Amino acid sequence: MSTDTHTTSADDSEGAPEFDAAELQALRERVDELEESVADLDDDGNQKMTIIATQGSFDMAYPPLILASTAAAFGWDVVVFHTFWGLDILHEENSTDLKLSAVGNPNMPMPNALAALPGMDAMATRMMQKKIDENGTATIEELIDLSLESGVDLQACQMTIELMDYDEDDFYDGVTTGVGAATAIQHMAESDIQLLV
Repeated sequence: MSTDTHTTSADDSEGAPEFDAAELQALRERVDELEESVADLDDDGNQKMTIIATQGSFDMAYPPLILASTAAAFGWDVVVFHTFWGLDILHEENSTDLKLSAVGNPNMPMPNALAALPGMDAMATRMMQKKIDENGTATIEELIDLSLESGVDLQACQMTIELMDYDEDDFYDGVTTGVGAATAIQHMAESDIQLLV
């Protein structure tokens, strides 16, 4: 004998709540809304990187600029906050005279006693500049230009500008001045990657 009512066996009802068609449709719509909102979060929130540049030697000018311009090329939102000696990287005049320190540098092919002699830093810097020229590597100025063109926010620490008695006009065009530690910390807090160089 057949009946119109649906009977549920014990196996069918275990752990599976029953929904009517309207409830299922409402649930599907809610899932679609949630998927769209997650997609929106992923789309409008580019990955962020903050680099703190604290060293202003010739060799230490390259890592923050190379990392920043590369990340920007991948669409990342990049800030490089230059403070203390790192500020000289953005200083138009000083950036052309950065030196590579031979003393205490484990990669220099000479003992520290020799590296400490007068003129050794200048010689080490010339050697490195020659390698850069021979290799076709970009100069510091070219990397600064590339970074700015790529949308990297190169920031100069306001406290260090005042400490070093620099003027805001001393920096490359496009460098953001007047930035304090609080602004840098805020960007770091929102960043996916934070680097201290």
